[in-house]
Amino acid sequence: MSAWQGMTAADLGRGIGKGEIDPVDLAQLFLDAVERHEYGTRIYARLTPERAMAEATAARERARLKLRRSPLDGVPISWKDLFDTAGVPTESGSQLLKGRTPDADAEVLQAATHQGLVCLGKTHMSELAFSGLGLNPKTATPPNIHNPENAPGGSSSGAATSVAFGLAPAAIGSDTGGSVRVPAAWNDLVGLKTTSGVLSIKGAVPLAAKFDTVGPLCKTVEDAALLFAMMKGEAPIDMAPTSLKGKRFAVLTTTALDDLRDDPRAGFDAAVARFRSAGAEIVDLAIPEVETGIALAPIIYGPEAYGTWKDVIEANPDLMFAEILARFRSGKDFSAADYVAAWHTLDRCRAIYLEATADFDAVLCPTSPITPPSVERLLTDSAYYVTENLLTLRNTRIGNMMGLCALTLPTGTPCCGVTLMADPGAERRLLRLGLAAEAALA
Repeated sequence: MSAWQGMTAADLGRGIGKGEIDPVDLAQLFLDAVERHEYGTRIYARLTPERAMAEATAARERARLKLRRSPLDGVPISWKDLFDTAGVPTESGSQLLKGRTPDADAEVLQAATHQGLVCLGKTHMSELAFSGLGLNPKTATPPNIHNPENAPGGSSSGAATSVAFGLAPAAIGSDTGGSVRVPAAWNDLVGLKTTSGVLSIKGAVPLAAKFDTVGPLCKTVEDAALLFAMMKGEAPIDMAPTSLKGKRFAVLTTTALDDLRDDPRAGFDAAVARFRSAGAEIVDLAIPEVETGIALAPIIYGPEAYGTWKDVIEANPDLMFAEILARFRSGKDFSAADYVAAWHTLDRCRAIYLEATADFDAVLCPTSPITPPSVERLLTDSAYYVTENLLTLRNTRIGNMMGLCALTLPTGTPCCGVTLMADPGAERRLLRLGLAAEAALA
């Protein structure tokens, strides 16, 4: 593997700025790496070589003229295949959308391109983004970095593995119930779940629009911070070294620590111990309303997802993986009155959660209570698929249901992440905190 493939996006950007890295050579290296890689077609749904080379050529000229638009101008990244790309199919991992070719880029892709990022291509994902496992027998299931026979995490499965296998310096995914954080954790990456509405989802194929969010999957917090600022059109976040000394963390004991398997528990406990050693105050915190809110997820997610896709799905249900089809159809089980009442209850739970956590810098939990399950067993044991998928997303869904932003970091235990959750709209503060947490974990 080339040295460039092991570098962070920020370091590649610095190399371009110093004239040590040619953006055209860099883009070509990654395109060639994908073409040669044994798992290239399991990770990428399609490459965009003509676009990549045109964008890289423009970045080269800006670098020559000292007119770079951002710290990542000229750095190539991958995009989950639910972000519209003009003139290039965007199929959201579903045969229902085969051949769907938009006329314009998604707004976040437009923003990233304006800042000089280079689009390598589109990555595979769970079907219509409705699974945390990353299993997709209808298109492709990317391999997990630690064991290709295990699930990669989803739904941003190809996004995570494109970075983990050195086939992109960073990736952009989406997160509705954990779809950035789970694959990031299971492939030892940093993943940022943004607050709903902070980054535009216009031009992104929806799952449940009230919860759909855009987020980066990267090697470092610095990369996540740079990508977040670029997609939002803001100045870069202050990356000066910082510390956990004097910070207050709550360990969420409601729901999030239940039924933890051995490795996730060990990874989480070790991370908390490192945070404490770095000077953070750690307090256990029970919030019963979290359990109430999580129990509402089927009533809130299912009807919105099914209502969004009902006509398309029922026109050709045989084109779908049976487990995903069943998840969508579960939305038929609830009335409009159930849905409205659930939202009233969830709004109350969110208010109580924010009041209970107001004195803390972040709330901590294991990113996922389990490690990646076997793909073969998921395909042959329906009951196992259902239980593993629900467990996979249980902790990440807390952040979505409570309306928070969240950052997962690798703990050093393979496939196990620690999540820091912060108030809605607090991404910049969370990323600064994440820098200090990353340093403590190192």
